[in-house]
Parts: sequence; C-alpha cells; structure tokens
Amino acid sequence: MAARAAVEALLRERKLDRTLTSTLPERLGEDAVAPLDCPALDHILAGGDGPQSNAAGGGLPRGHVSEVVGPSSSGRTSVAWAALAAATRRGESVAIIDTFDRFDPPTAHACGIELSRLLWVRGQAISKTTSAIDPAWLPGVRAVNGPGTFIERVIDRAIKSLNLVVSSGVCTLVVIDLIDVPAPALRRLPASTWFRVERAIEGSDTAVLIVAAQPVARSAGGRSIALQPKADSRELKAESREPKAVIWKGDHDRSRRIGGVRTGASINAARWSHAQSVDLATHVLNEI
Repeated sequence: MAARAAVEALLRERKLDRTLTSTLPERLGEDAVAPLDCPALDHILAGGDGPQSNAAGGGLPRGHVSEVVGPSSSGRTSVAWAALAAATRRGESVAIIDTFDRFDPPTAHACGIELSRLLWVRGQAISKTTSAIDPAWLPGVRAVNGPGTFIERVIDRAIKSLNLVVSSGVCTLVVIDLIDVPAPALRRLPASTWFRVERAIEGSDTAVLIVAAQPVARSAGGRSIALQPKADSRELKAESREPKAVIWKGDHDRSRRIGGVRTGASINAARWSHAQSVDLATHVLNEI
C-alpha cells in the first residue's frame, strides 16, 4: 500500500493522475468541483446513478474546461448563470467573457449572481445579421496583420481576454459566451486555442465553462453538458395546443429571459456518459 501511495503521489505531482490512460478514479470530492447548486444537474454531473456516481462530487471539475451546449431556449445560458450564482454565494470571484455583449447585469442579479464578485469582460455588440466570416481569415493573424471582418476581430479579442483572465488565477469560475459565434468561426479556431487554456488552469481551482450552440471543446476531465428542450404534454399552448417547454419572462429583447424550461441533459465525460430529464423551472431558475 505504501508503494501505491508513493506512485499516486508522484503521478499527482507530475499532473498525470487525470489523463485518459490513468486507471486512478476521478477526484470528485467537494474541493475538486464547482457545484451548480441544482440538485438534478449536480447529481448527473457526479455520474448519475452509474458506477461513477458520487453525491459529494457534483459540479464542474476544477482545473478543467467544460461546456454547455444546445439549441436556442434549451437553458444553456441559465445553467451558466446558475453556476456563476452558486460560485458567488460561496464567496468566490468569477468572470464572464461576453463576446457579443449579450450579458444583462439586472437580470443576472435577479438570478442570484453577486455582481460585486463578477468580472464582466464586455465584448462588442454585434447583430446576428453581420456575422459573415472571411474565407481567408486565420484566427489570431488576420485580425492583427490584415483587415479581416468585424466579427473576426471581436472573436479574437474574446479568446485573448479568456487567456488573460485564466492566467491571472483570480477567478475560480470563468464562463465564455460563444452562443452567437457562427459555426464556421468555431470550426476555424485551432485546437491549440483550448490547449493553452487547459494548460493555464491545470491543477488549479479554476473551472472554465464554454457556452455555445454546438460542442466546442472540453479537457480530459471536463464535462460536456448537452441540453435539449423537453415539452410537457400536460401544459399546452392555448393558441396552438402544442406542448410548452419554455416559459419566458420580460418584455424587452435585452432583458427577456427564460422563466422555466424542461430540458433533457446529456452529460459526457472521459469515462462515462449519462442522460436525464431536468426540470430547470424548479431548480436552476427558482430564484428568478
């Protein structure tokens, strides 16, 4: 046993205890994750009812890059904000890289985010109709050495901001909003973009969460949360008699937010995956 303990200690020292080839169990203790304070999601993030399940280990793994993806109105932003709110309630400093200036502080405060503990890296507001990508664009090159397009320069600034924030080590949870970034732009980002982020937070208390419409990247120990709205046939829209999966609050485009959503969450990790229906109307959004 002493020899095994020595080997495990050596692997941790060399940061090799979380590789895909490791036979050691994932560290799922309370100090290794950033809980969302949403029992349903934290439960499946810890492995659901499978062999990886650990009631004390539900949340976003610290020292890793995770992502939450899904179509419009699936609850992806609400999940990210729930994670930020939970972190600020624990007294942690957090950050959001707001690529296209979609973040609304009053709504975030209503969701439970303590704004005094939030670093808001505000991007450039850009309409969805001007999101053309120059076929000749090279991320990090054209934006500096060539004209590029407006959206290309905005994306480059967001990625650079993410690297600066995670390198500082001040914030324990950093969210980058890539929801409205066009799919061609995401595909053009080189893998080294995320390798640098992973290396910067490896072994630290910082968790990075990417919010996007489609899968982007996650580290070996990270989680990929794929959301898909699930309609409840018991509640029907009066005008169409169709199942209503989303309830909206607010009457302005900027402050309009989801007041409730029934969604299916599929969690993928390095060694397991789990799918489960989650009622965000009663968990993540119960403070709105």
